[in-house]
Amino acid sequence: MRKVLIIGASSGIGRELAIILAKKGYEIGLMARRIKNLEILQNEIQSRTHIGYVDIANPSDAIEKTQEMVDKMGGLDLIILNAGTGFLNSELDWSKEKQTIDVNVQGFCALVGLGYKYFAHQGHGHVVGISSIGALRGNHLAPAYNASKAFMSNYLEGLRKKAYHDKIPITVTDIKPGFVDTDMAKGEGKFWVASPQKAAEQIYDAIKAKKKHAYITHRWWLIGWLMKLMPDWLYFRI
Repeated sequence: MRKVLIIGASSGIGRELAIILAKKGYEIGLMARRIKNLEILQNEIQSRTHIGYVDIANPSDAIEKTQEMVDKMGGLDLIILNAGTGFLNSELDWSKEKQTIDVNVQGFCALVGLGYKYFAHQGHGHVVGISSIGALRGNHLAPAYNASKAFMSNYLEGLRKKAYHDKIPITVTDIKPGFVDTDMAKGEGKFWVASPQKAAEQIYDAIKAKKKHAYITHRWWLIGWLMKLMPDWLYFRI
């Protein structure tokens, strides 16, 4: 039985991915801060699941608890890093910027590194990180959020290159969602808002196909393309 660990499985995309992967026959590790939500999800899935508390804002403790979960599961084939946070913070409140960095940069880096090292020792595996379309450009309304997602995407590319040089068949997938109907979708002017279910279905397809990159939903590739090509004088006016 294939084994997957989802970090950030208590709601939204992580929750829906757990439901899909359970139907596909995976043994699943579910980790998040909201244990009650995980217990409800575990009962709903009615599959072979394990639940555990983790707060990735505390990297050292998160590494320890995640390793304990992997040991409990007796192995791992796929790790999905879905936990994240972000704020609209044009006033540059440091407490909000710090929380974003603690979770999206330090916490992500700690656990994606754990996953890579486990797969390197094992000789195979699949790392999936949920970044954002926001990774492509800076944002005056949420500076730390977009910057943290750019860090995630760049780090994932670094791991993909490392796997190539290490000559280890580790797949690294960077998922860049646009707007998804979750608590993370903040602010006005949202469009092409996908349900968590639809987003999770397309993410599963990308995982199954072992893609390096995937925009979610698919049509966000157009926005990504435009954002990359857009000159500063135009982007700054949007």
